[in-house]
Amino acid sequence: MLKSHLRLALAVLQRRKVFTAISLFGIALTLLVLIVAGALLDNVFGAFPPEVHHDRTLLIFNVRMEGKNAQSTSPAGFGLLDRYARDLPGVERMAITSTMREAFSYQGGQKHRLYMKRTDAEYWRVLQFEFLEGAPFAEAEVEAGSRVAVLNRSTRERIFGDAPALGRDVEVDGVNYRVMGVVADVSMLRALPFSDVWVPHSAAKDQAYRKELGGDFWGLLLARDAAAFPQIQAEFRSRLQRIDLSAEPGFERILALPETLFASTSRMLFDTHDEAESRPERLVGVLGLLTLLFLGLPTINLVNLSVSRILERAPEIGVRKAFGASALSLVGQFVLENVVLTLLGGALALLAAPLVLAAINHSGLIPYAQLGLNLRTFGLGLGLAVFFGVLSGAYPAWRLARLHPVQALKGAAR
Repeated sequence: MLKSHLRLALAVLQRRKVFTAISLFGIALTLLVLIVAGALLDNVFGAFPPEVHHDRTLLIFNVRMEGKNAQSTSPAGFGLLDRYARDLPGVERMAITSTMREAFSYQGGQKHRLYMKRTDAEYWRVLQFEFLEGAPFAEAEVEAGSRVAVLNRSTRERIFGDAPALGRDVEVDGVNYRVMGVVADVSMLRALPFSDVWVPHSAAKDQAYRKELGGDFWGLLLARDAAAFPQIQAEFRSRLQRIDLSAEPGFERILALPETLFASTSRMLFDTHDEAESRPERLVGVLGLLTLLFLGLPTINLVNLSVSRILERAPEIGVRKAFGASALSLVGQFVLENVVLTLLGGALALLAAPLVLAAINHSGLIPYAQLGLNLRTFGLGLGLAVFFGVLSGAYPAWRLARLHPVQALKGAAR
């Protein structure tokens, strides 16, 4: 039965080649955009090296300080992370990194714009970078405030060409650093590992950052497992309540919470710093709603085309009903036709997606972009194709089921 339905569906699609071509183009374009958007989101939130422990990493991004007449939200300060986020129960490793900032290098008579981060030695253990040359700086360099640096591959090539960089000096913002290592490029979409240059946080000229509660640092907490998250969050929240804010006039409490990247993003987008839970389902809901809205217009167009196609086949429907075909069988047939059509469109989208993603990677719009298809994005494309097919075929199938055999034989489509 299924084989006969499939043969009929393919035969029907070949009857009106222009209609089929227009439908396939619209479906393929819609799904292609969604697959590319899915690849972008996957590259932001998915598990990719060097974030090899993505499933058990908590982040302390922002700190909110509140008082009766004032409030302030900023990335965490080094002082807060250093004094209150260390040795939390359930945490295997804790690292501190600054947010990325723009820096400039005037090497070889040329001006190079770079992104720079200041980190500790644990950063290189929580995140597992691929080292092409040398090794990361260790605790000894951080404690000594050594002016050493790790570069990414593209920065090495821009500054030193094809020559090795290990042991050479690189000038950044007027300061000379000795290159200790070179790592593979990481996409700018990966907020935590992305940078061009990494140096020890202690190499800064001004050491006042060590006492700050709010500043420009992030905390990375590598938990034993996800089951330890509640314990880690409860202990950190308890420690914050004991902070003496007398040196911060106008502020009475400080709020921050170790959370996953997705939950932290949801909290920042919806400004829920004063809530105990970030409620990441809000972000899931918004992304789902945007997907449905984007699917809405092409779905309506495909519904209209499908209704026209079905109603043109009213005599055929009448004959099949007269010979005992059930409404369920007819509905299933037309939904199947739509699913076959959208799966073909989905196949075209999946064939085109690697080319589009490769074009984005080479365009330079996203520094060091590494977008590509994987099982997650392939599954997204396939799932959207099936959903799109069923959604756009439901209403025409319902119109079909309402046709009376006599009216259908006469070609009356009411």
